[in-house]
Amino acid sequence: MKLTPIITATAVAVALAAGTAAAQAQTLRTFNGGEPASLDPHRVSGDWENRIVGDYIEGLMTEDENAEPILGQAESYVISEDGLTYTFTIRGDAVWSDGTPVTAQDFDFAFRRLLDPATAADYAYLQYPILNAEAINGGTMEMDELGVRVIDDKTIEFTLERPTPYFIDALTHYTAYPVPRHVLEEFGDAWIQPANIVGNGPYNIVEWIPNSYIRAVRSDTYYDAANVAIAEVYYYSMDDITAALQRYRAGEFDILTDFPTDQYQLLLDQYPGQAHVAPFLGLYYYVIQHNMDGLNQVEVRTAMSMAINRDVIGPQILGTGELPAYGWVPPGTANYDYEGYEPDWVALPYEERVAQAVAMMEAAGYSASNRLTLELKYNTNDNHRRIAVAIAAMWEPLHIDVELVNAEVAVHYDQLQNNDFAGVGRAGWLMDYNDAINMLELLRSDIIYNYGRWNNPEFDQLVRDSANITDMDARSELLRAAEVIAMEDVAAFPIYYYVSKNVVSPRVQGFNDNAKDIHRTRWLTLTE
Repeated sequence: MKLTPIITATAVAVALAAGTAAAQAQTLRTFNGGEPASLDPHRVSGDWENRIVGDYIEGLMTEDENAEPILGQAESYVISEDGLTYTFTIRGDAVWSDGTPVTAQDFDFAFRRLLDPATAADYAYLQYPILNAEAINGGTMEMDELGVRVIDDKTIEFTLERPTPYFIDALTHYTAYPVPRHVLEEFGDAWIQPANIVGNGPYNIVEWIPNSYIRAVRSDTYYDAANVAIAEVYYYSMDDITAALQRYRAGEFDILTDFPTDQYQLLLDQYPGQAHVAPFLGLYYYVIQHNMDGLNQVEVRTAMSMAINRDVIGPQILGTGELPAYGWVPPGTANYDYEGYEPDWVALPYEERVAQAVAMMEAAGYSASNRLTLELKYNTNDNHRRIAVAIAAMWEPLHIDVELVNAEVAVHYDQLQNNDFAGVGRAGWLMDYNDAINMLELLRSDIIYNYGRWNNPEFDQLVRDSANITDMDARSELLRAAEVIAMEDVAAFPIYYYVSKNVVSPRVQGFNDNAKDIHRTRWLTLTE
C-alpha cells in the first residue's frame, strides 16, 4: 500500500524531468556580453546588440550560416549596367510580426530616418554610398534629394553616388534594416519596449529585464518560420566572463560569445571541440587622446607604440594566438592585396626598441622626475584588464604612469564617443563588410568613431578620393597610402588582429566559424 505513492512520485519526477529536457531542447541560452544600449537599429553600435537586433529585424539582404550575403526581405534585385542603380523586389509574404505587410515605404522611411541629422545615428555613414546620403546627413541638402525611391509597395530603388562593390554586403548591416513605420508613428521612441516592439525577422522580442536578459520567441509570421528550429532565445547581459564560463560549465548557457583566455587550455582539455577560436576580420586597438599634452606629440606616440610587445599578447598574455597588429587593415581584407603594414622598428629586438623609446621620451622632456601621467580606460572584462595591466607595465620604463580605469561597456563607449578620456582607451572594430574602407573611415576626422579626434587632411582626402575610383587596383593604392599616413603618424595603437572566441555546447548544431563572427539563430538547431 505504501508503494503506490512512491511510484507515483517517481513517475511525476520523471515526467517533470522529461518536460524540462524538452523545454531546454527548444530554448537557446546565450551569454551575450554587455547590456544593449537599445534595440533600435538606428541607435546601436556593438556586436552584442547586433546579435539581438539581427534576430528580430531583417533587411533586404541578410546573412547565411557562413555570414555571406543572401536575399532577406527581398525576393530579387537587379543592378543597372553602370552599377549605379539597384532595384529590389520585396517578398509578397514579408510581414511585420503584427501581421502588417512589409512595404517599400517601410524601407524608405527607415533610410530617411537613419540619415536625418535629427536622428543622430552614429553609424549612418555606412550608407553614404547612396546618392546624396552624406550631404543630407550633414545637413547641407534636403531629404527629398536622397537616392532612395519607392516604385510601388513592393519595389524600392537605390541610386548610388558611384559604383560601390560592397553595397550588397552593406545592406546586410542593421543600418539598412527597415523599421515599422506604423509602430513608430504610434509610440515614438517607445516602440522598442517589449509591449510595443514589432519586427520582421525570425524572432520576436517578448521580454527585457535590464542587466539580466532579453528573451525572444520564434515568429510565426516570418516567411521562413517552418525552417526556424529554435523556439526561444535568451540573450544574457553580464560583463563577468569568468562567471559566465562557470555558468556554462554548470549547463546554464549554451553559447558563450567570449571566455577568459587563461581558461583556454582548460576548455581544450575538459571540453574538447567546444572552444571555437578562429580568425576573423577585426582589430583590437587603443585610441589616443590627441588633444592631450604629451600624446599630441608624434614622438611620444611612436615611443609608446614601440614599447608595446605585441608578440607576447596573443600567445602568452591571452594564450589564444592572436596575430600582432602594426597596421590598421586586417590581412585578408577584400580588394586590398597587401601584407599587413609594419613600421621599420619592428625588425629591432624588443630590448633595443625599448631603449630607443626611452630616449625618444627623454628627448620629448619626460624623465624620472617628470613623468607622463595618463589613464588607460577599458570596458569591464577580464581579458581587457589582463592586456591593460601588461601594456601599463610595458610603458612604465618610458617614464609613464598609468591609471587603469574600467566601466561597463555602454558607459565606456559613450565616454569614448564623447572624447571623454584622459589618455588611452581600449576599442575594437569588427568589420561590417569586407572592404578596407570600413576600417580606414574610422580615422576620418568627421566620423564619431574616431574617438581620439586624430585629424589629418591628407588622409581624409585620400579616403574620400578612393570613393570616386572604379579601378579597384588604383583604389586600393589610395587606401594603402592613407593607411601608411595614419600609421606613421600613430593615429592609434593597433594591438592585435582578432580571433573570435566562442564556446558552443555540443547540443548546438549549425554554428559555423566565419570571418564576420555572425551566427544568426535561425540557422542553429538544438539536440536533446
